[in-house]
Amino acid sequence: MPDDQLQRAQSLIRSIPDYPEPGVLFRDITPLLADAVALRAAIDAMIEPFTGTFDVVAGVEARGFLLAGAVAIAAGVGLVPIRKAGKLPRPAASVDYALEYGTATIEAHDEIHPGVNLLLVDDVLATGGTLQAAHSLVRELGGIVVGTSVLIELEALAGRALVGDVHAVFRA
Repeated sequence: MPDDQLQRAQSLIRSIPDYPEPGVLFRDITPLLADAVALRAAIDAMIEPFTGTFDVVAGVEARGFLLAGAVAIAAGVGLVPIRKAGKLPRPAASVDYALEYGTATIEAHDEIHPGVNLLLVDDVLATGGTLQAAHSLVRELGGIVVGTSVLIELEALAGRALVGDVHAVFRA
């Protein structure tokens, strides 16, 4: 894909200071999502290193769902959501993980089953806690994470140290 399309996609990501709380620089991907050409360029870039290696995409709540749905359609595979606790009617497994201010839990259905090759997708890699928990959840269900793809990696927060190899389309 042409570099100018990816540059355009990156230019559409807005940085919003002090949201959702003071000191946080939020990355707003809404303008990128609203631009069909930029969105397609970003989705293609998220898939490219993993083409042909996965049977299903797992998207991490919440903005990861938006990207994972597009990735799944573009790759011609299905989608499995990884949700916050209490959002699934019949979770097959759950994993707790640490946050700066406490703990959280993510859950998944049994559509992640032993031997399924899965591409894990999220919007942002920050501290890595959520994606590390998602990896654990997939392993608990017997799935195989063939790769992790994110739209943006916030390098200063060093999430890659927890998650391992991650494909990031953009770095900030």
